[in-house]
Amino acid sequence: VICHPKYQDSKRIAIFLSMPDEIQTEEIIKDIFKQGKECFIPRYKPQSNHMDMLKLSSAEDISSLTLTSWNILQPSDDDSAREEALAGGGLDLIFMPGLGFDKKGNRLGRGKGYYDTYLERCMKHPSGKPYTIALAFREQICESVPVTENDVQVDEILYED
Repeated sequence: VICHPKYQDSKRIAIFLSMPDEIQTEEIIKDIFKQGKECFIPRYKPQSNHMDMLKLSSAEDISSLTLTSWNILQPSDDDSAREEALAGGGLDLIFMPGLGFDKKGNRLGRGKGYYDTYLERCMKHPSGKPYTIALAFREQICESVPVTENDVQVDEILYED
């Protein structure tokens, strides 16, 4: 990931905070700050498919986040001090989680459409749609995953082969 040309060229990067069954992103987050890049993480709104990408000030900033009922760390709902990526310069790159992927770039998420809806919003931003990279285990690569017309394909899937 860290050697990837898209990562190297990106200044504003969104990344998920891993759940135990996902690729662990902590070292990538540390590297984002080490390289002087800007790091954004998701804040999901329950009972909707709305998600914002909010800026982290440092890797240590993660310890100030609150745990949701889904066991995900994220900025609290009343945290209005953080920059939302689309209110500023947009994003260059989004690292995406998922449950399953196929080699055509289709992604099976957790069913709420948070990332698909967010990418639709990105497409309306002056900086345009960021490059998307899904981080996966080899076991998550399938022949095909079910998709709907609202699903946005990922540009690339990285997994150990």
